Amino acid sequence: MDVIVHAFSADIDLDVTVTTHRGHGLLLGERARAESMDVVVTLGGDGVVNEVTNGMLAAGVGPEVPMLAPVPGGSANVFARSLGIPNDAVEATGLLLEQLRENRFRTIGLGQANDRWFLANSGVGIDAEIIAAMEKHRAAGRSATPLRYLTTTLNAYFRHTDRKHPALTVLPQDDSVGQPVDEAFFAFVQNTAPWTFLGAIPINPCPDASFDTGLDLFALRRLKVPTTLVAATRMIRGRGRGDARGGLVSWHDQSGFTIRASRPVAFQIDGEGVGDVTEVVYRSHPAALRVVC
Repeated sequence: MDVIVHAFSADIDLDVTVTTHRGHGLLLGERARAESMDVVVTLGGDGVVNEVTNGMLAAGVGPEVPMLAPVPGGSANVFARSLGIPNDAVEATGLLLEQLRENRFRTIGLGQANDRWFLANSGVGIDAEIIAAMEKHRAAGRSATPLRYLTTTLNAYFRHTDRKHPALTVLPQDDSVGQPVDEAFFAFVQNTAPWTFLGAIPINPCPDASFDTGLDLFALRRLKVPTTLVAATRMIRGRGRGDARGGLVSWHDQSGFTIRASRPVAFQIDGEGVGDVTEVVYRSHPAALRVVC
């Protein structure tokens, strides 16, 4: 961190604050906007970036929202990597400084789940269950390695998640999408591609998702081993669209939709568990944030 702070301080008037608790980034984002700061540099994972962004956008989008410059500092760094920023923090700092000197930035669309913004992804179901389990591992002092993610995923699939009683219904906002999706076991929502990384391997259920389009949805209506293997292969290869008449369902470039659950189901935003929900209203907001990248 000292090297990165020194590098940025040579070019900009830098005010450094270290987050101390969950939700602190939200307050810092609100402060940055209230004090009319030009740019906010984050050093952390997707959860930190999400909190800061939610703080900056607490009063809605607008020209007074600072630019965001994300330096990767977490385990997956999905948002920064999907923008083409190097996963190495020092290399990323060099790139961001060069872009800041030349005043280069990109304006991207964001997603909103109920009243919370998300940058990369959100999910209802098994992925949120896996994230909740990983948070327990981290709280116990275990690192979030790709191997631990894999074993936690297998453990959730075979031992914990309900693979017999689907709880989700997905309701499109636009009738042109088609009929509602009934009896789904889980739903992934992407604002960009890939959905996440397993180490260096991109996991990509909706490969056409982009910051320049609406939201993409991937849902599974069967959770038996053969269908799950097909879905897993598709996510690793990043190919195919699925079939709404079969076990896989995918929607591309949606302005919004609603996911309802017949019982409380785990919910995550940008890799952070947000508890259980029975309804999530998703909306796409184009041109919501300026990002240095």
